[in-house]
Amino acid sequence: MTVVGIFLFILLLALLIFLFLKQLWSRRHLPPGPLALPLIGTLWADGFSFREDYFHKHVKRYGNIYSMWTGPQLLVVLSGFKAVKEGMTSFPEEFSNRLEEPFFTALGKGRGIILSNGHNWKQQRHIGVTSLRKLGLGKKSIEHQIEDIAQTLGEIFRQTKGQPFDPTFQIQHATYNVICSLTYGYHFAPEDENLQKFIQALEIIVKFPGDFFHLMYNVFPRLMSYLPGPHKEALASVDLVVPFAKQEIEKHKESRTLHEPQDFIDYYLLQMEKSRNDPDSTYSEENLVQCILDFFSAGTDTTLTTMKWALLLLTNYPDVQEKVQKEIEDVFGFSRSISYQDRKKLPYTNAVIHEMQRFKYALLIGLPRQSTKDVKMRGYHIPKGTIIVPDLRSVLLDPEQWETPEEFNPNHFLDKDGKFLNREEFLPFGLGLRSCVGEQLARIEVFVFLTNLLRAFSFRLPEGVKELNEAPVAKLITHPQPYKLCAIPIQA
Repeated sequence: MTVVGIFLFILLLALLIFLFLKQLWSRRHLPPGPLALPLIGTLWADGFSFREDYFHKHVKRYGNIYSMWTGPQLLVVLSGFKAVKEGMTSFPEEFSNRLEEPFFTALGKGRGIILSNGHNWKQQRHIGVTSLRKLGLGKKSIEHQIEDIAQTLGEIFRQTKGQPFDPTFQIQHATYNVICSLTYGYHFAPEDENLQKFIQALEIIVKFPGDFFHLMYNVFPRLMSYLPGPHKEALASVDLVVPFAKQEIEKHKESRTLHEPQDFIDYYLLQMEKSRNDPDSTYSEENLVQCILDFFSAGTDTTLTTMKWALLLLTNYPDVQEKVQKEIEDVFGFSRSISYQDRKKLPYTNAVIHEMQRFKYALLIGLPRQSTKDVKMRGYHIPKGTIIVPDLRSVLLDPEQWETPEEFNPNHFLDKDGKFLNREEFLPFGLGLRSCVGEQLARIEVFVFLTNLLRAFSFRLPEGVKELNEAPVAKLITHPQPYKLCAIPIQA
């Protein structure tokens, strides 16, 4: 190597050391975290795909508030009940924005409820909350629809005649029909070709976040726009689901039932009419389409996952299943259907359902936020624009809050007298201004589905199977591994 070559090498090395030290100095007030490398940030330390312990493994080393980097983008992770509660309640406005990252921006274009911000978000969330309430959330009207769907689900299970089957398709169709009832005002038949195309396209969109290509798209958006991969398929799927929603909107406009609204589209179109002369109104057909897609994307796959975990756990823990069935039989017999209001009469059943959602949480984390201004939390500086990750899984598994966090234990939700115990630490639907709009709907749906199935069937392992696999498929939505079970009819 020549003298010039040696000089250039030393100069380059010195420059890299200088940049590294400069980076450490500029980030000295941030929460601690793994070393961030140029371009890839901390991805080297966490792998390029999600695992169940993706966020949890850093807590022991860095504490319950720590930094990660996706390229140049800073993420601050809040782990455990105390840190998550402090972040979401002490800084409700500061941590209220949804993150503006390349893939989600391309996906939602800042519309709807889930991916919007500011005035637009407040108006879309308002119409979502008020319309669900008016449609009878918590009243008999919506419960009747869910009970009807639960009865249909039971009839489909009965057709398996006690033979091993994968319940995914049946539950998926039921969860979609709940959202169809609320959004469109009617159900679809299981074999409906348009619904199946819609489900398949939406599945592609929902399953993409957390994928390696998702991470790469956000780090190198311009480059990835020229490269093939599942990101192309996910964005193309949006073009398939949007016309489906638009078609339903046109049907509702032609039906002329706006002043006697029957579903979410009716309520939204009525609000558009009322706000026609309001210059600040964000109610539009473009936002309505995105709200519809938000309801389906947020209200179907998570409930499907919750139900699949519930049936898996009931099958793996037959003693718990039998105790639930005995409580249901002792209180109601076989005389009538069970409504959500009946949960107060079924403390053990209610505890089991809550414990299922705690023990096998449907999401890897809570949906990320983005800070709207500089914040100081626990002595650390969190700059404006930082992605805030509330690790809800860590809350539900927090050893400081739960007696046996790594075990399936319904006693977490029972007091010493066997009465149901509400727990502040039970946060599967989030906390603060961005908590789940459909929380009450999801609670009703899971309770009614499970109680009506458990009074009709005993769920058993297929012959020769000792236990169903409880290891999750770790993406943003943590599905169980594929499995089969047997639904054995109970004779009334």
